[in-house]
Amino acid sequence: MNKFPPYFSCSIAVIAIIFLLLNPSDTLAQSRGTVAGKVVTSKGEVADNVSIGLIGTSYGSTTNNAGEFSFKAHAGSYTLIISYVGLQRVELPVSVTAGQTTAVPQITINASLLQLSEVNVIASRANRFTRKISVDVCKIPLNNLENAQSYTTITNELFKEQNIFTVDESLRNSPGIQKLWDATGRAGDGGGYFTLRGFVTQTSVRNGIAGLVTSGIDAINIDKIEVIKGPSGTLYGSTLSSFGGLINRVTKKPYDTFGAEIGHTVGNYDLNRTTLDLNTPLGTNVSFRLNTAYSYEGSFQNYGKSRTFAAAPSLAIKANDKLSFLLEAEMFYGRNSAKPFFFFYSSPKEMGITNVNQLNIDYKQAYSNDNIASYSRSLNYFGQANYKISDKLTSQTVFSSSNSFSNGASPYYYLVTDALAGTIDPTKPDLPGNNNYIFRNDQSTANSRLTATEIQENINGDFDFGGMRHRFVVGLDFQRENSRQIYFGNSYGIVPINDPTFDYGAFNKQLVDATNAANPLTSANTYPYIYKKNTYSAYASDVINLTDRLIASLGVRVDRYENKGAYSLDGVQTSKPFSQTAFSPKFGLVYQPIKDALSLFANYQNGFQNPNPFQDANNQAVQPKIQNANQIEGGVKLGLFNDKLNGTVSYYRINVTNIIRPIPGSAIGSVQDGTQNSKGFEAEIVANPVAAINIVAGFACNDSKFTKADADVQGLRPNTAGSPYSGNLYISYRLPQNTIKGLGVGLGGNYVSRNKIINSVSQGTFELPSYTLLNSSVFLDRAKLRFTLSGNNLTNKHYYTGYTTINPQKLHQFILSANYKF
Repeated sequence: MNKFPPYFSCSIAVIAIIFLLLNPSDTLAQSRGTVAGKVVTSKGEVADNVSIGLIGTSYGSTTNNAGEFSFKAHAGSYTLIISYVGLQRVELPVSVTAGQTTAVPQITINASLLQLSEVNVIASRANRFTRKISVDVCKIPLNNLENAQSYTTITNELFKEQNIFTVDESLRNSPGIQKLWDATGRAGDGGGYFTLRGFVTQTSVRNGIAGLVTSGIDAINIDKIEVIKGPSGTLYGSTLSSFGGLINRVTKKPYDTFGAEIGHTVGNYDLNRTTLDLNTPLGTNVSFRLNTAYSYEGSFQNYGKSRTFAAAPSLAIKANDKLSFLLEAEMFYGRNSAKPFFFFYSSPKEMGITNVNQLNIDYKQAYSNDNIASYSRSLNYFGQANYKISDKLTSQTVFSSSNSFSNGASPYYYLVTDALAGTIDPTKPDLPGNNNYIFRNDQSTANSRLTATEIQENINGDFDFGGMRHRFVVGLDFQRENSRQIYFGNSYGIVPINDPTFDYGAFNKQLVDATNAANPLTSANTYPYIYKKNTYSAYASDVINLTDRLIASLGVRVDRYENKGAYSLDGVQTSKPFSQTAFSPKFGLVYQPIKDALSLFANYQNGFQNPNPFQDANNQAVQPKIQNANQIEGGVKLGLFNDKLNGTVSYYRINVTNIIRPIPGSAIGSVQDGTQNSKGFEAEIVANPVAAINIVAGFACNDSKFTKADADVQGLRPNTAGSPYSGNLYISYRLPQNTIKGLGVGLGGNYVSRNKIINSVSQGTFELPSYTLLNSSVFLDRAKLRFTLSGNNLTNKHYYTGYTTINPQKLHQFILSANYKF
């Protein structure tokens, strides 16, 4: 795949033409005027990202980071409205004159900045699946059109409409990211595994800082997800970000008035889920919020069950007009049966297979009893202090403590040839054909722990200097990892891969416990990850308005990494301490041919990683060099037709250096001179072509390959890169307000092309097949009640995820949710 199909280059033009056809009146600028103004809180703070609309129309906008808004509307008399949950709405009469600007007097709302994420506009919002401003992507409050980096925002409104309950599920709405593994529940594993721009990434960032997890993340406390694309080492360092990017979950915040929402969900596979979102003031300047959820679910297979509990309390304190505090906790508990993972013990070449359809896996067979379970726990604590130094300068001090724990068994299965099966267990009969058996194994964790601490200080400023506006951040960051992860495993014999008379449920907790009791843990039979790592960083970034349409950004990070060494279970040092210093620059440029509506952007971004020591050809330990990833990217961002058409189209190229690879002809040695290239095209559209319809669509194409590597994989696509092509689509239609208010329907799905999970000369090539999933929802959303009926995988598609593995995925599921708001 050396070039993209030619129709990609004209995709944005086609979309724009469709909008012109759907909105012919919007092209007649001579009949429209402009409405402009500013919104502040009751305490004089600028109110950014507030939605404003004209009642009974689709005209509207959101305020920028100065609290200002501006949008066009047809000439006439209207009522302008702003409304927050639990607060009296603000209504003002406005008259729009063609070709003129109507200046609305400054609007004061009875709300604080902490409530701005709770916006609920009564008027039809131009595009309810967008958020124009992010404070985390650049650690500077920036409108997306001013930001030279690509990112996707997935909003809480979309979660509700699609009946989504986990962060992993929500990511199906972002182009270019693909699930590889479900969360294992093991401490240190960090939840689900995804590939982004050809590199593995996980959900380890919360509100811009570390927030580690072990299992799938309940979305009960999520306001939005930000998929930040490309190497992001300058602002996020090496421990939280991969070369493909990172996933940042932005949480709900307390607000000043009482509000509550309870919900219950049922579905097939015995799904039962109960949720609570409670907010209450505790005095004049203190607000408390609790989001909590309990979920139980069985499996589409004959064994398997999952119990999870999530609780996220938060407390907002306003000490005075300059100083405020935010205290939060995030507690996830889970007891889950393992989902089947099939690994290759014999290579696909030895087995004579190239795709999953040639295997005889029983899709609905779990191959173990569901009483084999693992317990996982993630306890994350956060503290934030914001201080207003002046009108132009603010300080943010953040503390994060993440603690993950796991204990229990995690069965998995090796695919083997019949010849190897007979070698392992000579009692097995020689059946017709080949590949008739699997080798059952387990990798357990024994009271494994991983803790991470982060302390961060950010100074943000917004100044005019030299005739140019400067928005900057200067930050200091300290991160510490303390790991005592203990892995151990046992084998449980050869069994047939598909025999309806075989008792697979006999692989159960009693058997695992007895086997573990007979094999006490020692340094010889465990795989410990016992280490401590410290990282000290300083960074700075400046966004400069060279003109009102030309914006430049530049940043740099200095990162001091200290690896304190690794140890065995009995305390023997297995690798020596070492330190490294990294520099990470970034540059960006944005030009707006149509101000606040169309941006052309380009960036250079850097990411880096600190590999572990390796052995050379003489079996001597080598201190590794820093791995670097350098990206160049360019594209277009849209905010057209009064924000009815939002989107990003981009092309990127990432080059990675200093990859550790085997030395040709050496049995044990490695050398650090490998390189990898990943390039691709991404397009995302979030649109509101007419008042009743909202569209979320995306397409991604990625071409990754090893450019300098062992001959076994030279020039081939890495098995971590996922599928070359993927797409997502969701179309939502709400009936007109005067028909059945709040009733709507949504339809969408995902396409993923074939995925080479094994790809080398020696092992052969093995592909997971392409798949298309179809999902739908029907909802009724009223002021106090919301009902949602959703169907996922409507065609009951058998499909798989994985990298180096084969993981069967859930069959069709129907879910009914009911929520009541106080």
